[in-house]
Amino acid sequence: MDIRTMQYYLAVVREGTISAAAEALHVAQPSLSRQMKELEEELGTSLFERGNRKITLTEEGMVLRRRAEEMVRLMQMTEEEISQVKNHVSGTVRIGAGESASFHFLSRTASLLSQEHPDIRFQITSGDTQDLMDELNNGLIDFAVIFTYVDHSLYQAIELPTEDSFGLLMPKSSELAKKDVIRWSDLKDLPILISRASEPYFSGSDRLSGMHIIATYNLIYNASLMVEDGVGYALCFDKLINTTGDSPLTFRPVTPPLKATGTLIWKKYQVFSPAVHLFIDKIQKIIPVE
Repeated sequence: MDIRTMQYYLAVVREGTISAAAEALHVAQPSLSRQMKELEEELGTSLFERGNRKITLTEEGMVLRRRAEEMVRLMQMTEEEISQVKNHVSGTVRIGAGESASFHFLSRTASLLSQEHPDIRFQITSGDTQDLMDELNNGLIDFAVIFTYVDHSLYQAIELPTEDSFGLLMPKSSELAKKDVIRWSDLKDLPILISRASEPYFSGSDRLSGMHIIATYNLIYNASLMVEDGVGYALCFDKLINTTGDSPLTFRPVTPPLKATGTLIWKKYQVFSPAVHLFIDKIQKIIPVE
């Protein structure tokens, strides 16, 4: 398998037919059909469901599509880094982060770096720890902000010096909104939305005992819409959803309090672009590395 074959394969998936992909790629249809057949023979499996008017991928085909997208993105990243001029730093710093007010430390670092090197760009991916670790280990992002255990034999780490406090996001019309703080026992039998990233903070404890977990989420904005529409109450970090003014929602801290600390990590022994190295140097001046 080579990059061009992966690009051709993704074009076939995107366009839906061999003929449409051949036209988009400006190659002969028989040649493209032959390359797809040779790809299947090389992998020893069928990638397409035959007999359909439009391309339908087999399970193996869907696996290859994901990996092909990663391969093409990595090649694009490599070409971008190689093209950087020695004294003219450009390129992209790719950061994956869970939703947290502690992201301010990264955004401030990005702001300072942009002032010194205006051609550096930033790509921000939101997600939970599981998704971000997959992307970090596959080389699709340079940094991840996570809220779970860090394997220091594999990753460099900076603990972000801000704690995020858990609380309950609810409609202002809720009876619980009349309280200043919410006890864990108040949540018994309530329909609760919980972040997938926060589940480790509750495992092994009785905090969720008696709760009705109705949904999990990885982006609080979408969860807030579900709260607004009466699906349930969301356990989340403070300061992520605007509950002021005309907002129909409000936030109350839980007691006993539960707090979480985010950690910025990146892979050890990794070859980084100059832009990424500058970001590391800059944030280490703001927050000392462990």
